[in-house]
Amino acid sequence: MNLFKNMFKNIYLVFFVWMALNVQAQDRFITVASTTSTEQSGLFKHLLPVFEKKTGIQVRVVALGTGQALDMARRGDADVVFVHDKVAEEKFVSDGFGVRRFEVMYNDFILIGPKSDAAKVAGGKDILAAYRKIAEAKAPFASRADKSGTHAAELRLWKEAAVDPQSGKGTWYRETGSGMGPTLNTASAMNAYAFTDRGTWLSFKNRGDLVIVVEGDQRLFNQYGVMLVNPAKHAHVKKDFGQAFVDWVVSPEGQQTIAGYKIGSDQLFFPNAKK
Repeated sequence: MNLFKNMFKNIYLVFFVWMALNVQAQDRFITVASTTSTEQSGLFKHLLPVFEKKTGIQVRVVALGTGQALDMARRGDADVVFVHDKVAEEKFVSDGFGVRRFEVMYNDFILIGPKSDAAKVAGGKDILAAYRKIAEAKAPFASRADKSGTHAAELRLWKEAAVDPQSGKGTWYRETGSGMGPTLNTASAMNAYAFTDRGTWLSFKNRGDLVIVVEGDQRLFNQYGVMLVNPAKHAHVKKDFGQAFVDWVVSPEGQQTIAGYKIGSDQLFFPNAKK
């Protein structure tokens, strides 16, 4: 009888330990609220397996526009934010929702449009002049209109160009309310101009007659930042795992991994974490 009791105790103990380890393994993940550009460009498919192999921490990415990603983090529904709107990111930190903002990498925005180029902007390097010509020509323009980092940058440039695109809403200015990939699909179908990050463009397959028409303006610089969500605001934030991810993406290994992501010979993102 004692033999059977001991056997059952051992089985129970093994089962209990197995369950505890299984639960612990399931808890080794973080949620990262990020942008559609990092996801749709393919960067995370390249980056995350390296981090997960090194740390055993799984990363679950929720790809949204930057504004929505920051809102998600404000609600405490993410552990880390990885986005690209410096003004909004700094406000997120100053409001106490983020611990500290780290710069990670950059690429640039570009203006794409149909080869027919109704607004005659192709080959230019002045994005403000291009915007004015598009508005004057009432040439079709597809905007994300989704409060993303790309959308915020687009709107800032319209303002600098002294053009109100809302005056053309529903006619030449079309708001998709969707991510970068779907907006580029809309632009391709409409033969419209669109403002996009270079990373998503390089990975975009359904180009139709679309080509890059304006690039190289210093105003088109596109910086990405990463932040741990403040556990003082949301106690359930996985502080240690989240900080491990932040530390890794700005480390030499993380930076080299970012630099190594290419499509053909084109590098999509350029690491620039401060030493």
